[in-house]
Amino acid sequence: MQLMQYEITLPADYDMGIIRRRVGTRGSRTDHFTDLGAKAYLIRERGQHGSPVNQYAPFYMWAGDTGMNHFLFGAGFDGIRTDFGRPAVRTWQTVAHIDGPAPGEPPVAATREVDPVDPANALPDLIDRIVHETVDAAQETDVNGIVAGIDPSTWQLVRFTLWNTQPPATAPGDRYTVLHLSQPHRRSLPSGRAW
Repeated sequence: MQLMQYEITLPADYDMGIIRRRVGTRGSRTDHFTDLGAKAYLIRERGQHGSPVNQYAPFYMWAGDTGMNHFLFGAGFDGIRTDFGRPAVRTWQTVAHIDGPAPGEPPVAATREVDPVDPANALPDLIDRIVHETVDAAQETDVNGIVAGIDPSTWQLVRFTLWNTQPPATAPGDRYTVLHLSQPHRRSLPSGRAW
């Protein structure tokens, strides 16, 4: 299982209604995409929920590499390139994935925390801790689902949470609005520790 995100930062005066319409007319195209566990169509809007920027930043959970490669090197990502240029794509190796109490509800918000992995920590112990923390966090009433992963090229940990309501004010990380969630193969994603 692979996690993936790209971020398209837009001008401060950009009409985010354009992105809302784009997702409204194109979002369902990934509702049956091969190997796609879930794709959250996310935006941040300048001045809302503490965001300093306007941004379109979809987040993906891939069940397999074939679908991810088909998207990145095929027509799916080429549409992004045509309209916005080719953004850098971040990926993380999945450590843990857990559905929350009501994964069938449509999420309205998401949070993403990115933290450095302390080089003093032994990785096996760190992985065990991340799995336990992910399982515990998924029990919160309004959590739709949560996933954690590590980027071994930068040694950064990502925690991505989908929320069925607005997250608590104390929830750390960047906040996003979910415009659409495609989840054709979400049930096939491993639950708990990813390996």
